[in-house]
Amino acid sequence: MLLKLTGSSCSGKTTLAFAVADRLRGVAVHDFDEVGVPQHPDRHWRHRMTELWVRRALEYQDRGIDLLLTGQSPLGEILAAPSSPLLDGIAVCLVDVTDQVRRGRLAQRDPGRWNTPAVEAFLGWATWHRGHARDPRHRPDVITGDSWPEMAWHRWSKWTAQHPCWRTHVLDTTDKPLTQSVRQAELWVIEQRETHRSGQLALTRGWAG
Repeated sequence: MLLKLTGSSCSGKTTLAFAVADRLRGVAVHDFDEVGVPQHPDRHWRHRMTELWVRRALEYQDRGIDLLLTGQSPLGEILAAPSSPLLDGIAVCLVDVTDQVRRGRLAQRDPGRWNTPAVEAFLGWATWHRGHARDPRHRPDVITGDSWPEMAWHRWSKWTAQHPCWRTHVLDTTDKPLTQSVRQAELWVIEQRETHRSGQLALTRGWAG
């Protein structure tokens, strides 16, 4: 199955994923950007790369391995990727922090690099992620507008927040010790895999039909 940690920059996605890597058997951990990021990444690039990673998850699936992937693609993009219905299971977790914490982390990550408009863009993207996690009707144009033509938005475009398949777990790392956040991420992965094995996972093969 594909286990996706999503969210805007500096929420801690990659740190959490690689911290739990050695604690989980049968799970491969990767970061979305490790395939290389163009100088000016756009929606087309992110959508194409989302499909690439879904296909990578399918390769792992054939070997009996789950993929824990970090990156900024939200649930709606995962579900719209052409090959996603072939996955045995999909689970998404939004890793989030307050705007104040995100500002501080951006400043620490690369001092002097981020100007005010860039920081505000990250904060706006984080706000959108929160709304999208709650309701598929929250500004879908943010990801569907000018998108890669292969994306199948119709799979969920008529869903509401009450649809049983629209599920994004939220893990807020604000003011939490890293060890606590790592443990919560580990438990989320364990719970999703157990739910999948028991046949109770909402996004299991056949959800798109």
